[in-house]
Amino acid sequence: MAAISVFYVPPKFRNFSLFSLSRPRFSCSVSKLHGHRMGFMDFPYVSASHRDLMLDLVSTVETRLDSFLNPCGLPSDVQSYHNESETAHAALHLRSGVQSSQIDFVLGSWLHCKLPSGGALNITSLSAYLNASTDAPNFLVELIQSSPTSMVLILDLPPRVDLVLNPDYLKTFYEDTQLDQHRQHLEKLAEVKPYFSSSLYIRSVVSPTAILVRIETEQLEEMIKTHVGPIAKEVLKTCAEELAQVLRQLGEKCSLEACRKMVRGADTDGDGMIDVEEFMGLMTRTLKLA
Repeated sequence: MAAISVFYVPPKFRNFSLFSLSRPRFSCSVSKLHGHRMGFMDFPYVSASHRDLMLDLVSTVETRLDSFLNPCGLPSDVQSYHNESETAHAALHLRSGVQSSQIDFVLGSWLHCKLPSGGALNITSLSAYLNASTDAPNFLVELIQSSPTSMVLILDLPPRVDLVLNPDYLKTFYEDTQLDQHRQHLEKLAEVKPYFSSSLYIRSVVSPTAILVRIETEQLEEMIKTHVGPIAKEVLKTCAEELAQVLRQLGEKCSLEACRKMVRGADTDGDGMIDVEEFMGLMTRTLKLA
């Protein structure tokens, strides 16, 4: 989560202790590389396999959720920026969910920071957060790389409820989906060791099946292609499928346009929302048709 700790944070999240830590001051200058403005989807400082994985994950999220998301409306100097000495560059991508969506927001970021000892720290992150209309898990993937041979992988579907008090939730989202097999697969590899974060926040929000590992190998590119990439894509697929199942259980079997048409038909005062009286009117008409 180090990447998020230095980035722009929506106002409603600024009370969280995670963001109360002091953060480096970035100038409002737009980051450029060889005269080209660096955007979130460029991932300019990481390896080819690292970049390809992040592009695949972002494309999957945005393809599946595009109709539920507003466009990214961040100013250009927030989407891409650097510090005054240009030793640190970063990009941020934030898309909030449309009013009728179960998506709160999707957040993507990358950070490149030169280290005093030489080399650089590169952090890429993608997360999707749902709103209060569902308690389905969120999604988080973060790759932290400080050398060409070392990487920390954080991959999880963070739970939205207390798992001790909600055993059915634990069974539905973590046991039945067999998410733990992905961590078990990675931890059998000689190059992979468990990663223990010093962050109390990280330790408190991850699920029992969370993947927190450190990978040390001269063949890191191949490791990303062969193991990290396929597992990250599979976890994201599980997240999308479970969310779809939740929506089906809520009765949302119609298309987005059909839902919008239903809302427009019930929204008698034209404010874009259905209040109690309009809802009762809709249910009355539905019962009469039945």
